[in-house]
Amino acid sequence: MKVNTLKRYSRQIILEEIGAIGQQKLQSAKVLVIGAGGLGCPVLQNLAAVGIGTLGIIDGDVIDETNLHRQTLYTLNDCGKSKSVIAKKALKKQNSFTKIHTYTVFLDETNAYELIEQYDIVVDCTDEIKIRYLINDVCLITKKSFVYASIHKFQGQLSVFNYHNGPSYRCLFPEKENNKILNCEAAGVLGVLPNIMGTMQAAEVIKVILQIGTVVSGKVLLYDLLLQNTTEIEFLKNDKQIKIGYEKGLKLKETKKELLSDMNGVEFLQKCHTNQYKIIDLREIFEKPKLPFQHIESIPINELYKTCHSWDKNENIILICQSGIRSSEAKNKLKAIGFRNIGQLKNGINSILNLLENEYTES
Repeated sequence: MKVNTLKRYSRQIILEEIGAIGQQKLQSAKVLVIGAGGLGCPVLQNLAAVGIGTLGIIDGDVIDETNLHRQTLYTLNDCGKSKSVIAKKALKKQNSFTKIHTYTVFLDETNAYELIEQYDIVVDCTDEIKIRYLINDVCLITKKSFVYASIHKFQGQLSVFNYHNGPSYRCLFPEKENNKILNCEAAGVLGVLPNIMGTMQAAEVIKVILQIGTVVSGKVLLYDLLLQNTTEIEFLKNDKQIKIGYEKGLKLKETKKELLSDMNGVEFLQKCHTNQYKIIDLREIFEKPKLPFQHIESIPINELYKTCHSWDKNENIILICQSGIRSSEAKNKLKAIGFRNIGQLKNGINSILNLLENEYTES
């Protein structure tokens, strides 16, 4: 552990349940937070503060003035801006040691597997039941814990699913066509409630990482703000629901494979941080700028056709060049000889120069 971080975390390191080894576990952890709203803000703030090594933030929404009474990462000057981008800026000021990846998209069937698969633990901070089933099903097939919370007026719920092969979200809430809940806009919310529940979620994440205490698995914790009390209700693992979730999760994995296509600069920057793609730079060795990513192979286009015959034709491949002309040509030729999952960076590296400058000056 670095000396400059030792002082920062010293008050928690002296806890015998944590210590230097526990702090190292926190710094090695990768946590994905889906939703940077009322629940997501306290989750992110607490996890950054405790020293989580890598945080992922998924949110395609922008900040609205009606968010400010409960979403404490944002200010009035941030209205109209991306939640995930502004959250990253605020969290970097709080803890510059935490790596933060932002995904300015909404989670859906086409990206759920790809995004969730990269992380160790997933935190659901959404208010959409449909999305929770997606999260649950991908977490099932990737064997990841899923920390859930929801709020309704003055009440909140908390649970951890898929923990040590335990019950899933579907075991508690089997999918029905008429499953509906009112979101904060329709039902109303007092700002302190999502902050309380989000802090509880962060605590469960920490317990899962450190393997300490009793994780809220196989039960749902009910919190009533007005009565200031909690109740726990146990529920059992349902093998039928586990099977349903697992089968749906496998379909989501296949959906991801079939939908790789051309992408804009923002989409490319999200994908290039992962090792799920073979990213090929078709430019000549002397061409600039060089890209600051680990997972890129430099194979000039004239050499590509000599080497590609040894590749897996089902592998996910992203082609890049300076302007998009060479990558378009190479994509068509590779598809013609049987490669299925090929995408390219639209308009080439020229299209991401400003985005690259912003990403690396902010981090």
